[in-house]
Amino acid sequence: MMTPNLIILYVSDPLESARFYEKILGKPAKGFPTYQCFEFDGGFILGLWSTSARNFVSGGNGHRSELAFQVKSDDIVRHLYSTWKADGVEIEQDLAEAVFGLTFVALDPDGHRIRVNLPDD
Repeated sequence: MMTPNLIILYVSDPLESARFYEKILGKPAKGFPTYQCFEFDGGFILGLWSTSARNFVSGGNGHRSELAFQVKSDDIVRHLYSTWKADGVEIEQDLAEAVFGLTFVALDPDGHRIRVNLPDD
């Protein structure tokens, strides 16, 4: 059986996006000018790929997905919300109760949705 281990976000400037994600993830990116990535424990990788990179091909447009961080408590959701907001991260959806609990949605420099919420136990 295969286990997914990579999510790629299409971005206009991977170095700018890497700086944004370095700030919210607290870890450095590595890669090339047209592709940056973050490696996590367990083998998961978040990739940032330039839409102007040589051989880049993608149909469609828009952001119809979310990168979600499931955290352990409402206090952590609130802390990340206030920290990111104070750091100038654009907030698309303010703190709100959803069917799965307290949540908010931020946007990266390319408009990708980043959700913070509790796991649906």
